[in-house]
Amino acid sequence: MIKEGQIGVTTGNIFPIIKKFLYSDHEIFLREVVSNAVDATQKLKTLSDVGEFKGELGDLAVKVSIDKKAKTLTISDRGIGMTADEVDKYINQIALSSANDFLDKYKDNANAIIGHFGLGFYSTFMVAKKVEIVTKSYKDEPALKWSCEGDPAYKMEESDKTDRGTDIIIYIDEENEEFLENTKIESLLNKYCKFLPVPIVFGKKQEWKDGKYVDTEEDNVINDVNPLWKQKPAGLTDEDYREFYRKLYPMSMDEPLFWIHLNVDYPFNLTGILYFPKIKSNIELQRNKIQLYSNQVFVTDSVEGIVPEFLTLLHGVLDSPDIPLNVSRSYLQSDNNVKKISNHITKKVADKLEEIFKKERTQFEEKWDSLKIFVEYGMLTEDRFYDRASKFTLLKNTDGKYFTIEEYKTLIESTQTDKNGTLVYLYANNREDQYSFIDAAKEKGYDVLMMDGQLDVHWVGLLEQKLEKTRFVRVDSNTVEHLIEKEEKTSVELSDKEKENLTEAVKSQLPKIDKTEFNVDFKSLGESTRPVQITQDEFSRRMKEMSAMQPGMAFYGEMPNMFQVILNMDHPLAKQLLNDTKDISKENAAEFASKDAKLKQIIDLALLSNGMLKGEALSNFIKRSVEML
Repeated sequence: MIKEGQIGVTTGNIFPIIKKFLYSDHEIFLREVVSNAVDATQKLKTLSDVGEFKGELGDLAVKVSIDKKAKTLTISDRGIGMTADEVDKYINQIALSSANDFLDKYKDNANAIIGHFGLGFYSTFMVAKKVEIVTKSYKDEPALKWSCEGDPAYKMEESDKTDRGTDIIIYIDEENEEFLENTKIESLLNKYCKFLPVPIVFGKKQEWKDGKYVDTEEDNVINDVNPLWKQKPAGLTDEDYREFYRKLYPMSMDEPLFWIHLNVDYPFNLTGILYFPKIKSNIELQRNKIQLYSNQVFVTDSVEGIVPEFLTLLHGVLDSPDIPLNVSRSYLQSDNNVKKISNHITKKVADKLEEIFKKERTQFEEKWDSLKIFVEYGMLTEDRFYDRASKFTLLKNTDGKYFTIEEYKTLIESTQTDKNGTLVYLYANNREDQYSFIDAAKEKGYDVLMMDGQLDVHWVGLLEQKLEKTRFVRVDSNTVEHLIEKEEKTSVELSDKEKENLTEAVKSQLPKIDKTEFNVDFKSLGESTRPVQITQDEFSRRMKEMSAMQPGMAFYGEMPNMFQVILNMDHPLAKQLLNDTKDISKENAAEFASKDAKLKQIIDLALLSNGMLKGEALSNFIKRSVEML
């Protein structure tokens, strides 16, 4: 026996804290121990490179093995190993100055404890009833065996280990026997160790033989020691990047649109590859696809708050030694290096998009429909990104042509500026449903944009704030004559009684639709314009659409849909209706309307053009149309 003693924590409370508070994330013990083994191996390589270690390096793979009978999980390396003094220093002396105060302060955040002490080794006690370290230094000193059963008492004695390096033998406790299953360990090694810079071996590769899988002679190497993001971009092909994307996301059916290879060494270290995926309509499904690494050790794939929110839609890998391994996300979010990295990535993303736009505009336009949601999200959430993106953001019109914001302004300012000098951008969100409104606008010489994206309703609001004297108006929010007011319109001269009777007659023939209100209005639109049109109020509709994505606007979501039924008093049929109802009482207007087939027909035509005529009402309309013919 060389030594018995107490681990240098003056109270025995590090073990219950590790057991209790790390339990929810106890699988990270494997990452910690394998990472330590890799560090020890890389230190030996460095010593060899500088001539301090003159022996043969030999096989430097880190080996992970399970002994189900002994209920042990062992992680073995052939790195620098430890002397007795080093075990004493790095394993036995946890008590840094003020250790007790620190333990008390962070007892609810065991990740911070492990990060603070730099001893991921102690995370093994989350799953172990006993842990042994068998180690032999590369120096000419005796091998040692250290053991501890999850309390401050430990034993240290000489060992007969002859090979350089360290074995960590974890005796798995009864509550954690899942960590004795091959499939569990292999999945964790794939998650945390897939790109470590030293080979990680877990058993042998298998092949199908005689109706079952059997081991071959070949080692099962888990990881890629030289992942694509660590290589120089100049030597890589497009297919290399696509192949790596498939390796990262084997279940993805789509190829990425393009990618950015990051390689920064000042003022911080950062490497990585970010892919622009084909983004589907649902933003939430696309998150958590960026994997964050520190020196090729997996940290997290939940990067909200670490990178700008809109970048969470990207896929890929970020790797920086300046991102600490074992700290809470709140710490990462306030870390200056992380903030610098976040700002740099935003700049690089904007650079890449602008470069493609300038050099390959046709390709950029072809990919715009997939890129749009990402760019709009960035502009809505990052002012810095908005300033850059406003130069290459595209607007698409209903003819499928693309324009920058500046190009489109030049296109429409001569025809779509109203009497107050405000530039009016007309848009539709459904080409088929709003066809008649789009067609009427085009006949008037106007251009109409397509705004059918998930974020468009928020984005047009942003553009209205950012662009001077600018208004976005959906093409079905008013009659074409009133979408862009060019001059004072002549008002319709009707008495209160005439308005009341017309309103009652029209409203009595409108359908009862849940959460929908109709208001009747009277306008002078010319004899050739349809007698009845139905429009939807721009403000209330936009607020309802925005409320669907913003919980804080739920009030607007509960409001009814507001529609205006506009009676064109210049049309002969409207004039006839006015003449027929002017002398009857308000109470009799509805009864009159119920017998007026022409009134029913022109109202149903307006409903039909808005997609609001359904069921029995549609059937009645068809029968009436046939009878009229």
